[in-house]
Parts: sequence; structure tokens; C-alpha cells
Amino acid sequence: MAEKLSFQYHPDILTTFPQVRAGVVLGQGLKNKPSPAALQQAFVAEQQAVLARIGDTPLSELPTLAAWRGAFRKFNVNPTKYRSAIEALLRRLTKKGDIPSINTLVDLGNLVSIRYQLPVAVFDVAELQGGITVHFADGSERFTPLFETQVEHPEEGEVIFSDDTKLVVARRWCWRQSDESASRPSTTDVIICTESQHEDAEADIEGSLNDLLALLGEYTGGEFVSGVLDRDNAGLTI
Repeated sequence: MAEKLSFQYHPDILTTFPQVRAGVVLGQGLKNKPSPAALQQAFVAEQQAVLARIGDTPLSELPTLAAWRGAFRKFNVNPTKYRSAIEALLRRLTKKGDIPSINTLVDLGNLVSIRYQLPVAVFDVAELQGGITVHFADGSERFTPLFETQVEHPEEGEVIFSDDTKLVVARRWCWRQSDESASRPSTTDVIICTESQHEDAEADIEGSLNDLLALLGEYTGGEFVSGVLDRDNAGLTI
């Protein structure tokens, strides 16, 4: 595990986005693997339920997704060109009819994500030095896209997640995760976060956090510290 396992928001983020709220899990000693049949069945059932709930509603009109679109615009990112992770996931579901199984951690994160229409990120911390901070980029930070090897740099002013060495694990807030932080069969220690930008999100964040903890307890085991973060409680640390 990283020497310090933590997740926090920089004060500048909370000043600019005072409505942001997150449910965060710091986990140790997990066992990741291909999803067992019971989780796969639950994931498929959730996908069908979500499709029924959305119906013909345009994704951009869903309150949680509309709020993320507004947040992206606030740091000068086009939310149609760069879709939030949850919008991309629901777009896949509504266009293709299903979301494929990847592994236990990814599947349970995606299950909760579509249930609450919120982005859920699962970060393997093995390559991190220190914790994760959500902050505005200065442009010198290093990011390697998922399944790629070429290092790129975020744009100045972009909201990113990075460790103490400026290794970026997510770009454009909840747009794209890094290759180093993706969950793998070897993953044992994680930082998981579910985030909201919409008003009156308390119930959604608490519900998604509780569901994540229940699924982790059932399917991965391990030990967890969790909490809800907002402008009055900016970080969580083990």
C-alpha cells in the first residue's frame, strides 16, 4: 500500500465548486478477480432496471448528468466532446443495450454508478506516492491514458486527480482514468470515490457509498475506512 492512503480536495476546488460532494472508500487487503456469477447477474439486472427508468429521456436532461456538464463548462471543457464517466457509461448502455463485465471491482463500481447516475472511480494505489488530491492542473503533471504508454500533460486549469509526485490518475475530473491506476487481478489496495455536482445530493452520495461498501464486503473482502466529503470536510486519510 502507498505509505499514506488519502483522498482530498484542494481548497481552490471547494471554493469554485462548493456544491461538490463525494463518498470515499479507502480499502486494504481486497481480492479482485473475474466477477462471480451472482455479481454478473446483479449487474445485468441493474442495467435492465436503469434502461427502464431512463426510457426516452435524453441523457443530457438527467439532473445528475446535467450538473456534471455544468461543472465541466466551468473549467472550460466541452462536455459533449469530453463526456463525464457516468454519461459515457450510460451512453454505452442506452446505445448498445449492455455494459460488459470486466472484473469484480470494475463491475461493482459500474453497478453503483448506473444505479445512482453518478461517476464511480476505482483507483489501484500500488503506483501512487502519497494520496490523491483533486486540484487544478498547472500543466506539468504526467498522465498516461488507459491501455497506452505515451505520457501526456493536462491543460493548465483542468481539474485533475494526482498523487504527491504529480502523477495524474484522472483527467478532466471524471472523464478518463490513467493506466497506472486501473484495477487489475493484482489489485489489493484501493481508493474508490463516487461524486456529485447536483443540488440535494446527500441521499444519493450516502446511498451509493453504502451500496459500494456492501458489495465490497460481499465480493472482495478487505478492510475499509469510508466517509462523505464536502466543503466542510475536505479529506479522508488512513
